[in-house]
Amino acid sequence: MTVMYDALSYPYPSRRNVVYGQKGMVATSQPLAAQAGLQMLKEGGNAIDAAIATAACLTVVEPTSNGIGSDAFALVWTGDTLRGLNSSGQAPQALSIEAVRKAGYEKELPAFGVIPVTVPGAPGAWAELSKKFGKLPLTKVLAPAIAYAEEGYPLSPTLATFWQAAFKKYQDIFKDEVFQPWFEIFAPNGRAPKAGEIWKSPAHAATLRSIAETNGESFYRGELANKIDTYFLKYGGFLTKEDLSAFHPEWVEPIKVNYRGYDVWEIPPNGQGLVALEALNLLKGFEFKSKECVDTYHKQIEALKIAYVDGMKYITDRTAMSVSVEELLSDEYAQERRSLIGDEALTPEPGAPPRGGTVYLATADGDGNMVSFIQSNYMGFGSGIVIPGTGISMQNRGHNFSLDPNHDNALKPGKKTYHTIIPGFLSKGDQPIGPFGVMGGFMQPQGHVQVVMNTVDFALNPQAALDAPRWQWLNDKKVLVEPTFPNDIAQQLARKGHQIEVALDGGSFGRGQIIWRDPETGVLAGGTEPRTDGEVAAW
Repeated sequence: MTVMYDALSYPYPSRRNVVYGQKGMVATSQPLAAQAGLQMLKEGGNAIDAAIATAACLTVVEPTSNGIGSDAFALVWTGDTLRGLNSSGQAPQALSIEAVRKAGYEKELPAFGVIPVTVPGAPGAWAELSKKFGKLPLTKVLAPAIAYAEEGYPLSPTLATFWQAAFKKYQDIFKDEVFQPWFEIFAPNGRAPKAGEIWKSPAHAATLRSIAETNGESFYRGELANKIDTYFLKYGGFLTKEDLSAFHPEWVEPIKVNYRGYDVWEIPPNGQGLVALEALNLLKGFEFKSKECVDTYHKQIEALKIAYVDGMKYITDRTAMSVSVEELLSDEYAQERRSLIGDEALTPEPGAPPRGGTVYLATADGDGNMVSFIQSNYMGFGSGIVIPGTGISMQNRGHNFSLDPNHDNALKPGKKTYHTIIPGFLSKGDQPIGPFGVMGGFMQPQGHVQVVMNTVDFALNPQAALDAPRWQWLNDKKVLVEPTFPNDIAQQLARKGHQIEVALDGGSFGRGQIIWRDPETGVLAGGTEPRTDGEVAAW
């Protein structure tokens, strides 16, 4: 019988409660992926195994936001230490400002096609995390993702919505032959699959199996690398098997600021977590008596704008930054920048942050291991390039490079670009509190600031911290607010000079996940994003 309801119609208010667990927890944007991670915990794996299983599964059950050709970042708490993994790829050795201009692009790299593709890092992240901290073999950890790809699964509502929107867009712009594999994989019946409809991809399964059996080697130095090389060579791209072979994930020292007694941790540049930390460093100089107060929102927006101006100017491959992270996060610099915040809305340097496509997940186990993991193709499906017969959709991170040779983020061969995806982590003293993240392009540091303040300043539980209406600074004085944002506060912000626009939907406000661990009891408390199909799977 045909189901007689609309999976996207919710005429009555719905509420999610905090989820509690003790032996393990996985929070992410797609229920099937969350269950894949939980399965690893129940079969003797740890939080790292669960994170890898969830991440790999998301490339199949949420391909609208990430893929096997994604980049990835992770913050991993094991023992008494927080470690960072930067698995974003470098620009191909043949990709330069001169080469891009020769291809006909004067102002910026294109968003789609073979040109903006840098080396994908996600498969390398899975293999590196498994090798260093995992308890289970990668063949077992990737098994749920492989099964869903081979056997198929029914699309969830938000996933179907994004898939349909991408298909409509790509019909108009993906006319060239180079994009046809995208339609073959993601629109096999000449259209996007619908909510509740089964979609499968044996090509994904074969690729994931090859990655699992070779611990990622096939993607960078084997059969899959050769297929990628062949396709890019055929269509005039810059990525080669030599670029893939040269890639290795990089372990990095996380960066932090102390915000009202809590350490807030982010991945260092080339990630944009620095923006969230600088904004919090400004905001800690103020006292906030109430969340639903115009002064609170005004100062949040102003601090974020100031931090973003700095981020867009300086963040790039850390070795190419003209100022240091320590300088940008110093108390002296914070005091100087904080003094710019007054009663009226500021006009920062011009900037127009685009929207992005990303998946975030958080995991924890009963032994105290915790992972904050994020991976993304960028702009939804990424570049639109799918390697034939593999299901590998390639990211388009090179689009963020600048073609101004004097800019910190100027394109250079072998360089990593400004990266939007950022995992977050919270600790207090020497105790981990837990992983958090809000995916969604340039919304991410804005979401991090709002979630941290909801937790620390306003004592909201992890679910309420995600449920709260969000705002998003766009450019100049323009601020987008959700339809549920308090109207009276929106009007007061407008009187302060903010140009307030009410969004028609919540698609651009990010999708977050939180897991907090009680340091005394070890009990885990999780929240998941109400703006997507998320689930907290607990044990």
